[in-house]
Amino acid sequence: MTTGAAPGVWRDVVGQEPALEVLHRAVSDDAAMTHAWLFTGPPGSGRSVAARAFAGALMCAADGCGECRECRTALDGTHADVDVLATEALSIGVAQARELVQLAGRSPSVGRWRVILVEDADRLTEQSGNALLKALEEPTPRTVWLLCAPATDDVLVTVRSRARHVRLRTPSVEDVADLLVRRDGVERQAAVHAARAAQSHIGMARRLATDEGTRTRRYDTISLTTRIRGVADAVSAAADLVRIAEEERDKVLVDRHAEEKAKLLATLGAEAGARTQPPHVRSQISGLEKSQKTRATRFTRDMIDRSLTDLLSVYRDALVLRTGEAVALVNEDSREVVEDVARALSAERLLLAMDAIGVARRRIEANVAPLLALEAMAIDLTLP
Repeated sequence: MTTGAAPGVWRDVVGQEPALEVLHRAVSDDAAMTHAWLFTGPPGSGRSVAARAFAGALMCAADGCGECRECRTALDGTHADVDVLATEALSIGVAQARELVQLAGRSPSVGRWRVILVEDADRLTEQSGNALLKALEEPTPRTVWLLCAPATDDVLVTVRSRARHVRLRTPSVEDVADLLVRRDGVERQAAVHAARAAQSHIGMARRLATDEGTRTRRYDTISLTTRIRGVADAVSAAADLVRIAEEERDKVLVDRHAEEKAKLLATLGAEAGARTQPPHVRSQISGLEKSQKTRATRFTRDMIDRSLTDLLSVYRDALVLRTGEAVALVNEDSREVVEDVARALSAERLLLAMDAIGVARRRIEANVAPLLALEAMAIDLTLP
């Protein structure tokens, strides 16, 4: 059962009624407001969407109408008093943290508040987190910090202890499907299938519903579970997982990187086709390419993690079939794959497979080379 779309700036924040009650109260009542907030929730729950909506509501004279200039510019990140850090690097450095502290020290220029939004607070290092502490402990009047992370444990304790916690939950399949129908014009049945396959990850559900290539890559991923019959198959499957992630990376980033380079050359007044460039231009290009490489590395790892989530869903579904639980399958549209795995593996082996996937995710998070982590995992997924 769905609850319908929230009005105004909150319309894309779905399935989060308890959190919205807290945020509504803070917007309308200064006594319920605080200077720092920590938004947590599983991937795809809409942490940054909720934080941007909150920023818009704080700026809006009508507490978040969703139509005025204050709301619209806050939502799209162009409001003069809303500063957003959405890092594409593996961590947030001290220099970036200090820039945020300087911004936080300024009074609002046109709005009611100055908002500092950090979309990946879990990527603060101990050094960069410490650089924020004074600003969090002694905030400038009318400045509010909005921090986003998957879970409180992912954020430095010194940072999270200075912020009020707003926990988002995984929205229901129905809520995500409603959003796809309303916002993206997706046909209802396709929206439900996409929301279920994405396990209510809103961004992934949208890609599955609107992009055939994404659907194909996901099917290729979950089909690997039935192909691993020996060590050679395991090594091949690991390579396929990396390839799938790299194909998605190239699809999303290659053109973007080329456009960034062309824009940089135009800004510097350099000739794009020149065989050699002046030293100052080469330096700028080198810096851009380094940033792009870091972005590509993170994107690839994020896509591998998404593939591992998809793999995990197959073994979860197979366990559901094995135990006879009356629970909906994530992969109902690929039921034959799930049934093959359920026939091949005992409940104990399914649990071991799920554990192997979890180990691989933790190893990659700890900067183990993805291919090595995936090969070790795939060997543990070998069918008898």
